[in-house]
Amino acid sequence: MANSLLPPEERNLTPDQVEALDKRRDLGHTFLVMAGQFSVIAVVLLLWVGQDLTYSPGWAHPMAYYFILALCLIAGFGLTGLILRRGTPRLD
Repeated sequence: MANSLLPPEERNLTPDQVEALDKRRDLGHTFLVMAGQFSVIAVVLLLWVGQDLTYSPGWAHPMAYYFILALCLIAGFGLTGLILRRGTPRLD
């Protein structure tokens, strides 16, 4: 009998499909970890962004650009990780 706690599309998977599902979820977890690491980097960059925007002349704001890049990476890795991790998690 199929496990009724699983979503309907995951109830009758073959062993190969289960392995592919686990690999997908592992990759999603990796992306979520990378998003967390870039979040720490973004917090450190935030310490310099205000000073960079205040005192740097013209369009020369490297810390602000790095901060924006870090935010984009956080959003990209975070959303991709959440999409790949969808479904019921394993109980390891």
